[in-house]
Amino acid sequence: MAIMRKSKTTQTPQPIHVRKGDTVLVISGKSAGKRGKVLSVLTDKNRIIVEGVNISKRHTKPTRALPQGGIIEKEGSIHSSNVMLVCTKCKNPTRVGKKLLNDKQVRACKQCGEIIDD
Repeated sequence: MAIMRKSKTTQTPQPIHVRKGDTVLVISGKSAGKRGKVLSVLTDKNRIIVEGVNISKRHTKPTRALPQGGIIEKEGSIHSSNVMLVCTKCKNPTRVGKKLLNDKQVRACKQCGEIIDD
């Protein structure tokens, strides 16, 4: 008798409200309250890498590329729902809204209405 196995359900990635280069505020986790610049966006996992947030240390042996060896610190990824975009005009964390500008949809601050995209 054949065993029926459940197939893994693949979730479609949700659109992420922040982009590379945005300034964000971390709202939950051990780095809550820190502000940083988004270095990269991992859309398939709904995660982002923020400058100076979720730092992990890795101990490395000396190699030809790194003859000194030592401890290397690098940023880890955090889930995109744990950050809020910081508005460029009012400098406050805000939710992101959509506006039409010249038949193109752009991101806008929910508090002051300032258009965030260039």
